Parts: sequence; C-alpha cells; structure tokens
Amino acid sequence: MSQGSQAAPAGTRRTALVTGPTAGIGGAFARQLAARGYDLVLVARDEARLRDLAGRLEREHGVATEVLVADLSDREALARVEERVADPARPVDLLVNNAGFGQKRPFLDNSVEEEQQMLDVLVTAVLRLSHAALGAMVERGSGAVVNVSSVAGFLPRGTYSAAKAYVTSMSRWADATYRDRGVRVMALCPGFTRTEFHARMGVGRGSAPRFLWLDADRLVRDALVDLDRGKSVSVPGKRYKVITALVRFLPTSLLARFQRLGRR
Repeated sequence: MSQGSQAAPAGTRRTALVTGPTAGIGGAFARQLAARGYDLVLVARDEARLRDLAGRLEREHGVATEVLVADLSDREALARVEERVADPARPVDLLVNNAGFGQKRPFLDNSVEEEQQMLDVLVTAVLRLSHAALGAMVERGSGAVVNVSSVAGFLPRGTYSAAKAYVTSMSRWADATYRDRGVRVMALCPGFTRTEFHARMGVGRGSAPRFLWLDADRLVRDALVDLDRGKSVSVPGKRYKVITALVRFLPTSLLARFQRLGRR
C-alpha cells in the first residue's frame, strides 16, 4: 500500500493539499480524500468558491480545511504555497498537483505571454510544489504526490502536450528515485473528462466523440486505487489504456492529424 492514500488510522490525522479543487478532477479529489478522513489544504484563485467548498467538506465529512488563495502563475503566490507544502510543523502527507488550463488556439495564434502563463501553471508550479513536497516527505520517510497529467502527453498536440509529457516523465522518475525512501509519486493521465476545463477554453462537448468522455468522480476513484496499488502512471478507462498503447507504434505525422480533436 502507498503512503498518503489510505484513510487515516485511528488517533491520527493526515493532510492533503489539492490545487484547483473548486471543480472537476480537483473537486473529486477533495471530496474523496475528505471521505477518507484527510484534512485538506485547498488552493485556487477564487476565494468565494474555495470557502464554499471548505465549508461543505467540513459539514459533510467532519474534516478540518485550510484555504490558500493563490494564482499559481504568480511566483510570489506560488512561493506561499511552496512554504505551506514544506512546513515541517504542519506536514502535508499527500500533494495533488491538479491546477491547470489549456489553450484552444494553435501556438502562433497565442501571444508568448499566454503560452508562458500556461507553462508556469502546468510545469513550473508542478516542479516547485513537487520539490517542496518531496524534500519534506523524504525527510520524514513518508508521503505521496499525485501529478495530474494527461493522455495528451503521449500525443503531438502542441505545448499543452509537451507540458504534460514533462509532468508524466518527471513523475515516473521521481517515483523510481524516492520510492525506496517511503515516498510515492504517480502521474494521473486522463483523457477528455466532463469538467469545466473545456468550457473555459470555449470548447463544447461535441468537439470529441461521446464515448471518449470520462466521469471525474470515477476517474479519481480509480486513480486512488492505482496509487494504493503502487502504480507510477495511472491511465483511467480501458479506451485510453488502448490509445496510449497504440500511439507508440503510430507515426507522428498521422497522430498530428487529430490535434484539433477536442478544441473546436
């Protein structure tokens, strides 16, 4: 069994920090971890939604919550979250790096500042928060990190895919490196999921075939099972397991023809 994923034993309280918990996959993580008995540190930009979520989790599950309002593309705000993750007096047993967003338009139709902001959230924040968490966890000899990556990381789909490829690769390396020191790291690689993610990009559900869409609650439930089982990469859904296995044998030129899928 993994460190930081099971319900807390009697007489102890474990703490999970989740970025981007106000909706979608992050919201599912927050609810399911609260149901497992974790106290929660909730990190996002929208203070009103964060406090509403915190109140509901406290009422429904009897857990303690802490709200950190932070835009992870802002280095000063990110530093405050890093400090909380690394705080030895208030240890974080499970870090879920979930916050993120995508760009609907092709690379050259975005400004370099827009691309940089996405990179700051998808890569820099994950790097820095993982570094802070792993330092504290290795020192204690226990803990776990879940980095929400994407099936897109296996495909040629622009800078979003490149960022997610980094997250998956880093997670696999970190798990192999620190597992023997009591710390687990897992990349969660979902495909299209019914959340606010695509709506915020201005993309409708009809942009991808209906059978490709996943349910966030089931996805997270399966991910926590994979973490418990010691997997370093979790790909939810049989269809996406097949897709990620097949793409290794297909030429990039063919795969690139589908890069507009889910962006219309």
